[in-house]
Amino acid sequence: MKKLLKILAGIILALALLTVIAYATGNSYLMKGLWASYLHGYNSASIGDARFFETRTVDVADGSEWPISENYNKTTLSNELKNMLENIHTVAFLIVKNDSIMSEHYWDEYSFTSRSNSFSMAKSITTMLTQIAIQKGLLESWNQKVKTLLPDLKGEHADELELWHLSTMSSGLLWDEKYKDPFSVTAKAYYGSDVEKLMLSLPIVDEPGKVYNYQSGSTQLLGMCLIKATGKPLSKLASEWLWQPLQAEQAAKWHVDDKGMELAYCCFNSNARDFARFGKMMLHHGNWNGTQILDSAFVAKATSPVLVPYYGYAYWIDESHGTKVFYQRGILGQYIITIPEYNTVVVRLGHQRVPPKDGQQHTDDFHVIVEETLKMVRE
Repeated sequence: MKKLLKILAGIILALALLTVIAYATGNSYLMKGLWASYLHGYNSASIGDARFFETRTVDVADGSEWPISENYNKTTLSNELKNMLENIHTVAFLIVKNDSIMSEHYWDEYSFTSRSNSFSMAKSITTMLTQIAIQKGLLESWNQKVKTLLPDLKGEHADELELWHLSTMSSGLLWDEKYKDPFSVTAKAYYGSDVEKLMLSLPIVDEPGKVYNYQSGSTQLLGMCLIKATGKPLSKLASEWLWQPLQAEQAAKWHVDDKGMELAYCCFNSNARDFARFGKMMLHHGNWNGTQILDSAFVAKATSPVLVPYYGYAYWIDESHGTKVFYQRGILGQYIITIPEYNTVVVRLGHQRVPPKDGQQHTDDFHVIVEETLKMVRE
């Protein structure tokens, strides 16, 4: 017993020392990161970590149920697809064909009402909100200078930065996208207390619009521009402009920092059925059941390559399966995949994805999902 007490005392002393060091060096966010990940059995952020954050509700109004196909779950998942989904700890897999749910599967006690962290799928949501603000005249255009909204932005090329640079990942921002490095700017933004202060300390060091460089910070700046232009938090905009018009059934949750600002690049929490509404809207060129939410011309632009063949305005693009596919993507294999030729939307949520190979833009799990889904919807 004495030995056990000594071990516990040592652990407590070590944690206390780490806490003092973290606060003394200006890295207090490390304690939150340690609590939300390692002390709960994860080595990074997890799909259920909304419980460790303050969140703001994205309200619903008159929700509508998805139609269920007469062929619901009659087409079984192939062994290759089922094994892959289970190997990467999938919790939800949904296929919508011709605007009706054709196939739906859940694991680990998840259901069609279970919320899950979207991670970077939220980048597309922030881009959609920006487009709607432009349509409403609250922003000038995608060519509006960012400094007209964020005058404290720093850097040699800050005056040149335009909104479209932020959505297309060509901002020139000083940012290193590292998810598992606890001292990275990505970790500071995720677990820190004041994301706006952090973002305004980072300069625009390269000429915008020239080089694609995937950066969560770019989307955070875009979200800050939206808040400045509208005077409303992103959750309120998402509710009024997207979630209610899309007739979502369940309120969503969006992570906020200690100052109440949403993490615009991630952390919109919802369920598979409601996430699929984004795919259906994009499939119908920005229209939801007769209501034009996004300009159809923008939908075409967002899902077309800009600086690289695989990325548009916060949408990933792939044509390696004999048909065009575009999709929203999160770091742990969160996908809303739209396949226009077959009037199909696929949602996958889960704990992992297959790690990308060197130079690979679309991971193997994505390719298996698309290929096996195509076999199902072609029948």
